Amino acid sequence: MKKVGFIGLGNMGLPMANNIIKAGIEVKAFDLSADAMRRAEELGMATKNHASEVTENIDALITMLPNDKAVENIYLKEDLIEQISQNTIVIESSTINPEVSIKVSKKATEMNISMLDAPVSGGVKGAESGTLTFIVGGDEADLQKAVPLLDIMGDKTFYAGQAGAGQIAKLCNNMLLAIHMCGTAETIAMGVNNGLDPAVLSEIMKNSSGGNWSLEKYNPYPGVMKGAPASNSYSGGFLNSLMLKDLNLAEELAAQSKSNTPMGRLAKELYEELNNQGLEGLDFSSIQQNYLDS
Repeated sequence: MKKVGFIGLGNMGLPMANNIIKAGIEVKAFDLSADAMRRAEELGMATKNHASEVTENIDALITMLPNDKAVENIYLKEDLIEQISQNTIVIESSTINPEVSIKVSKKATEMNISMLDAPVSGGVKGAESGTLTFIVGGDEADLQKAVPLLDIMGDKTFYAGQAGAGQIAKLCNNMLLAIHMCGTAETIAMGVNNGLDPAVLSEIMKNSSGGNWSLEKYNPYPGVMKGAPASNSYSGGFLNSLMLKDLNLAEELAAQSKSNTPMGRLAKELYEELNNQGLEGLDFSSIQQNYLDS
């Protein structure tokens, strides 16, 4: 691939696009934020005045957008899908309702355009280091075409099934992520309240049966893990507002499939509380603050 279009230059999208630039591929970029566009220009991207201009003469289009509405608006209401060449493969990496993903994919199929839903796991650090995990739904043959590009932005790619399957798997993953982050924060707080050093306790649990990703990669207690958002005033990272969005989507998915998810519902309630406190702009590991204040 020589030219890629990228729409959505937020905390995740910008570093993803930057890794493509570093690989020697030209990137045409667009975002509604003037600040994001300025930073994209500084990184060497060719910024455009409208999303439709990004689709001209490209091999692949990647979108990383905040929610269902943004995806529907840009692809369907603004008719972006009708302006994409049939030679362009579309990689939609936002985390959205699977039904929306299927709806957009169906329209792409009608236009003879190859489209994958490919949400990611790995957070901002993964986006910056090019170690994201892509969870892909769509035609498996289309995935093979996209793999060289996905390999630039990530180090793992999983094929989940047909259109929408990537989104379903991502929502399952993020519900579990919220659950073990809440449990990790709760447990560390209990240890600290009983006189333990949070770093020592974290190391013990990390190497015992309580080990999990939050302990190993993203410790929520301030000062325990260098480079984690918790050690940087919970700035950057995966925002509480986005975690709550994903937990709401997971709850909808559970209701549609009549799945019993009591721990998922509790995690959603805890993140609702955090967002209601005006902390929606902090990293989701800031759930630790609620346990420390209790």
